Amino acid sequence: MTGSSAALAGATDRCTPSTWLLTGHRAGDNNQVLALAEQLGWPFEVKQLVHRRSKLLTRLISRQLFGITLAGIERRRSSELAPPWPQLVISAGRDSEPVARWIRRQSGDRTRLVHIGRPWAPLSTFDLVITTPQYFLPPRPNVLTNQLPLHRITPARLAAAAARWQPRLAHLPRPRTAVLVGGDSGSFVLTRDKARRLGRLVEERVRRSGGSALVSSSARTPAHAFEALCAQLDVPSHVYHWRPDDDDNPYLAYLALADELVVTGESASMLTEASVTQKPLFVFDIGSSGGARRLPRELLLWDLRKLRNRVANHFSPPRMQRDIGDVQRRLVASGRARWLGDAPAGSCGRLAHCDTREDARRTVERVRALFE
Repeated sequence: MTGSSAALAGATDRCTPSTWLLTGHRAGDNNQVLALAEQLGWPFEVKQLVHRRSKLLTRLISRQLFGITLAGIERRRSSELAPPWPQLVISAGRDSEPVARWIRRQSGDRTRLVHIGRPWAPLSTFDLVITTPQYFLPPRPNVLTNQLPLHRITPARLAAAAARWQPRLAHLPRPRTAVLVGGDSGSFVLTRDKARRLGRLVEERVRRSGGSALVSSSARTPAHAFEALCAQLDVPSHVYHWRPDDDDNPYLAYLALADELVVTGESASMLTEASVTQKPLFVFDIGSSGGARRLPRELLLWDLRKLRNRVANHFSPPRMQRDIGDVQRRLVASGRARWLGDAPAGSCGRLAHCDTREDARRTVERVRALFE
């Protein structure tokens, strides 16, 4: 494969730059990358990357030491990366950074790089970094800080999901409470005790309202925790066990057909997607103790993650730290959400309006400006 001598795809059309989207195994990152591309309205090509998740040394070398390499991905299982090279690469997540930088090198440093979230490489590496306050990135000309993550929730997508699923959920009484369950993230660990507590709160809320529950796990939800949660429910329910690449995932339908939403607080993406529906939103704080009893494996995982994050917070530079709880606190403080358990069923009250259109507009303008 030749490098800088390869021509950029679509170089004759400066108004619609050829665009590659780097996607991986994290659904939240993928959705933000797709959301930006869809909002730009430019043609794009998705490059699915299969990362070497089990080889810690390989990932460390590829990310921190070399920085510009494909050593961190499985080439045969990933999408082909070959000329003509794109004019724009949009990426998210630390595992995609070396690949994006490698592509730019092959293009003769003509490809523009837009990264979403918090990059591990120096900020100057990217033409634009799109981030949120949970990451402590310093002000820079190439850093854009939005209040909430980018998302793909639109009235049209919600309406399509509702039309598809309404007949299948019509037997469930209203009001319907959608429960969107995340899982382990950073120092946040969803133990059995926390899952049981969440299940009891949902059970009590639904039983008092006389409605039903729509319950879904996600890619990060531990199976044992989700089972513990569901075991607490003795109300009319529809339960979905998350599966990868499932075309029959009811997630959007839950957002569209529920009357209120309960979301675990460690997932910034799910909180954002739930908040833009303008429905009553309740946040379950997965960071709370949730009981003292934990099995040895859960206890070890909890302690290791807690230790790792304490070390990171004390010794890493500010921009390498993050506050997972920032989004949930902002939503509650602004009146867009409430903590689960603070209000009884039927007494949610009016929530503040959640409008992410300004963030989207500014983001699109900044990306387009790279090609003006």
